[in-house]
Amino acid sequence: MNIKGKAVLITGGASGIGLESAKKFLEEGAKVIVTGRNQPKLDEAKRLFPSLIVIKSDVENQDDAQSLIDQVTALGGIDILYNNAGVGSPALNLGIANEQILKNAVYEMNINYFGVIRLNNIFMNMLKSRKEAAIINTTSILSMVPALEEPTYSATKTALSFYTRILRKNLEILNTNVKVFELIPPVVATEMTAKRNDKKITPKHLVNALVTGIKKDQFTIRVGDSKLLYIVSRFFPKLAFNLVNPKKIYTNLIR
Repeated sequence: MNIKGKAVLITGGASGIGLESAKKFLEEGAKVIVTGRNQPKLDEAKRLFPSLIVIKSDVENQDDAQSLIDQVTALGGIDILYNNAGVGSPALNLGIANEQILKNAVYEMNINYFGVIRLNNIFMNMLKSRKEAAIINTTSILSMVPALEEPTYSATKTALSFYTRILRKNLEILNTNVKVFELIPPVVATEMTAKRNDKKITPKHLVNALVTGIKKDQFTIRVGDSKLLYIVSRFFPKLAFNLVNPKKIYTNLIR
């Protein structure tokens, strides 16, 4: 797929992976719109990259989604929708009764899963009208093997992975020009993972792999340890689970 000259919308684009993606797409000659819930972060992104178009919008909010498509339409529309926004909640042991477990689960599911479907639905006709278009969904290494410390996050990314594959097939059956990419990162060095001591890759590493995959029409883009874990999980599922969940995590959960 050719990126140059395309109009790209990146959700959660004011920091981390989203902002690095915005930078890279700009370098590739794309027009880039980023959204987010934090206006100061959007303002800073605009300061760093003046050619960015920034729009405050929450993927969890249906009214925001309608306002977003109205604004994007006025700007000439988009060719690529990159669903990058995502959240995680603090670790909780599911075996211990806690009302916060449900609250966290609803919060994560609304943004990580339903938020993607909401925006895909609202932009679908626009994307299908384009000569060449794409949807990019970011899942996770945890869509292959769940993490004890991130149960609902793992579940949201697994749901999104299945949804992405089905969406891709549906659009193929309909003979559309919309390509569907799944980006499967390992742990990435962002604000969300700042307190973790795991091996991490940089947002730049991840985004470079994403853009390379898009250009090659590589619809499933596994990066870093996601490649190895994919193979291990297929043939040695118990080993894969233990790699993602070392014994020290058990202690953390029961503190």
